[in-house]
Amino acid sequence: MSTTWQPELVSEELVALTRKLGEPAKDLVILAEGNTSQRLADGRIAVKASGAYMAAATSADFVVTEVEPLIAMMEDPSRTQEDLTALLDAGVHDGQRRRGSIETLVHAAVQSVAPTAFVAHTHPTSVVGLLASIHAENAFTEWVYSDEAVVIGVPLFVPYAAPGIDLGRLFLARLREYVDASGELPSSILLGNHGMVAVAGTAQAAEAITLMTVKGARVRAQALAVGGVQGLGGDSVSHYFERSDMAERRRNLAGTA
Repeated sequence: MSTTWQPELVSEELVALTRKLGEPAKDLVILAEGNTSQRLADGRIAVKASGAYMAAATSADFVVTEVEPLIAMMEDPSRTQEDLTALLDAGVHDGQRRRGSIETLVHAAVQSVAPTAFVAHTHPTSVVGLLASIHAENAFTEWVYSDEAVVIGVPLFVPYAAPGIDLGRLFLARLREYVDASGELPSSILLGNHGMVAVAGTAQAAEAITLMTVKGARVRAQALAVGGVQGLGGDSVSHYFERSDMAERRRNLAGTA
């Protein structure tokens, strides 16, 4: 069985991150939107279960699933959404069916490319608004303020695909292309007409990357409202990544070396 229900393996850190991101005042998710995951010592991931509210999550609202069967399914064009549903099913426990989020493939894709501690997927209104606009694909191609460069780095944009196996396959392909070109995982991944994914080495960094991406979306929307975005230009911030103080700041804020 690829997916199991093992609440005892879900860390307090993962639950706390999930609840923080689910706080209504942050406007990152609503109802049962969004999902989080943490890589376990054996390579499996603990990922939020389908239908669970992030703001009220407990260890019982997660399942544990293997990564490789999910990647093999995405790479097999004959496999369908029904196959994904079956792979994510952990069975009925305490009178409730426990199944991994439909977006578990996003989390598995990250782990298959380069293992990392935490992945957080949210649907912030400000980010979705920008990614549903005609500016979506190019909105984040240039930095507009310095801390954005330090914390987020260069985001990855993934065009819209239906959540589930379609999004998983496109996400995996675009993520592999990004890592092949840059040699590292993106910290922030933008999903057209959908939301964002934060990839981080710590729970604190996953929250920081999420919030900084939200700020970036708000800044751009306000700039567009008064005539257009004026970016910093690559040359003006490229030296940041060579400075020891900026490297330390990035490490502290985004959990990135």
